[in-house]
Amino acid sequence: MDIKQFYQTFFEEADELLAEMERLLLELDLQAPDMEQLNAIFRSAHSIKGGAATFGFQALTETTHLLENLLDQARHGSLHITSDMVGAFLETKDVLQKELSAYRADAEPEPEMVGKICEILRQLALESSAKGAASAVPVPVPAPVIEPEPPVVVSESVATPAGNMLAPPVLKVSFFKVGAADRKLLSEELTNLGTVVSQLETDDGLTLSLETSCDADDVIAVCCFIVDVDQIEVSLATLDPSPVAEHALASPVVLPNPVEPQQPEAPVPAPAPAVRAAKPVAAPAAAAPAVAANKDAGSIRVDVDKVDQIINLVGELVITQSMLTQIASTLDPALYERLLSCMGHLERNALDLQQSVMSIRMMPMDYVFSRFPRLIHDLSAKLGKQVQLVMIGKETELDKSLIERVIDPVTHLVRNSLDHGLESPEQRALAKKDPMGRLTLSAQHQGGSIVIEVRDDGAGLDRDKILAKAIQQGFDVDASIGDDELWQFIFAPGFSTAEVVSDVSGRGVGMDVVRRNIQEMGGHVEIASVRGQGTSIKIVLPLTLAILNGMSIKVGAEIFILPLSYVIESLQPLAQDLHSISGGEQVIHVRGEYLSMVELHKFFDIADAVQDPTQGILVILQTEGTRFALLVDQLVGQHQVVVKNLETNYRKVPGISAATILGDGNVALIIDVVKVRQAASGRARW
Repeated sequence: MDIKQFYQTFFEEADELLAEMERLLLELDLQAPDMEQLNAIFRSAHSIKGGAATFGFQALTETTHLLENLLDQARHGSLHITSDMVGAFLETKDVLQKELSAYRADAEPEPEMVGKICEILRQLALESSAKGAASAVPVPVPAPVIEPEPPVVVSESVATPAGNMLAPPVLKVSFFKVGAADRKLLSEELTNLGTVVSQLETDDGLTLSLETSCDADDVIAVCCFIVDVDQIEVSLATLDPSPVAEHALASPVVLPNPVEPQQPEAPVPAPAPAVRAAKPVAAPAAAAPAVAANKDAGSIRVDVDKVDQIINLVGELVITQSMLTQIASTLDPALYERLLSCMGHLERNALDLQQSVMSIRMMPMDYVFSRFPRLIHDLSAKLGKQVQLVMIGKETELDKSLIERVIDPVTHLVRNSLDHGLESPEQRALAKKDPMGRLTLSAQHQGGSIVIEVRDDGAGLDRDKILAKAIQQGFDVDASIGDDELWQFIFAPGFSTAEVVSDVSGRGVGMDVVRRNIQEMGGHVEIASVRGQGTSIKIVLPLTLAILNGMSIKVGAEIFILPLSYVIESLQPLAQDLHSISGGEQVIHVRGEYLSMVELHKFFDIADAVQDPTQGILVILQTEGTRFALLVDQLVGQHQVVVKNLETNYRKVPGISAATILGDGNVALIIDVVKVRQAASGRARW
């Protein structure tokens, strides 16, 4: 059997266990540690060790074994966890993650990295032993095991092999409600853990007597890759008088090969007197596989490419349905009543199918937010700041393709808030603020978009500094500029007001990348700030890149799609509201505000479009905190469209982000609102 077929399952479950371990370590109250938390952290390390040992991942096994020993002492009260230990455990978690990444890439972890973290853990164990010896009752040090000349008898009922070695204990392992294929896999898998001395197979069950140095929890951790934990029962064979156990214990135990005696510093341990009672294993050490099993009991793992293929097919189905609906709309309702009724059912079912399939790709924002407690823990300690993290809307869902790409921008915003936004405890005390700063991460749905906000209660943006820096760098700006537009300068490449450059931030790089990445995902960034009270930065994104809520507009004979998230309103302009300014640019007066006007037919050079603005329609759009008016010939309607990548099928077109297929089979281009505004205004500075 190729054991590599189980690698991916192990890697995914190990990632989940490490994430859970980190979360629990950060939440741990060092003054009064919660035993459930300590047990859960221990179980995570123990489960990873069991799987790593099965697959032969030596470095991962050694590291988790050392960590597991320390955690075991902590949960039994013989080790007092300090903040330094938590730091060491978090560092160990990082190393374990790197070791997993190496094994995932079919490589070996760096020996220096592994050796360094193992030495740290060994040193912690030595310090713990020294403190324990110096405090209460001295702990006797076991003498080295001296092997006697005659064979060692473990118990009256357990046979001992010839020679002078201790026989490993025999475990009775039973499986319930398993098919023939799984029974075969389980039997083969257990041979990797020891020697199967007897085996009894029924129609839907399997019972083996396994001679092994592994404990019951290790056996369960391995078998949980094949069956659920509630299908497994492990007990010490010497305690079970069943015929299978008696047959196993009456037979001589044959070891495959003589094992070399271990070194004196690692004496051979005696067999544990009790592995488990004769009942299903449900002890704390076995609970981690149980959690994973219950978590996946009603779910299956599906490759993302398969999901994408289904989404593409459903998109094509929706396009075909739109074509049929458009054709059916020309038919006489009296003659084709049943056909039109069926078309209505088809349209509703297609929409429901589309929404259901799209929901498969949706992931909760907790996937993003869960990594920030650790980041803030480490960075606040480095900067000497006190920070309270508040997370709102972790259950809000976003498309998988977007949620992975939004991690870096949000991380950069969080680091900026910690470094530049929040003040030190001393500065906050002088400003009569709570010494502990507050950083809020929130996510919520607004229409067809998701709004991710990074908000702090720090010093806020300094208008005078930003304005002076913009003038110094040669930007066309004056003192009358509004705050919303001024704040956008922080996204300019190389723009920074930081007086000191640190390894956290201050070089003026990063914020321009943040905005560019968000724009590539079809979103935009909004900034609000009050001096002395804090700053809020919002990332507004579509829920998915596959489906778009759009407004179809007509310019000449061409149909374009405007993303509905940018649209504020539409109106027909009056001649007295239109004004020309220098450079031939036109503006329109709308409720006390002058907005620049972009004539779409000039932008795309469409000759047969309406030339007189008073005969067209103005669509008021807002992006990056700025509103402007887009002149079009007419509005066609609002609907959802299936987005098609234009660059893959054709090439990149300025001012166009993607394309879609309309109900009549024609292709409509989706307008890139941000690029159109920047290019048409002549101030595409960045």
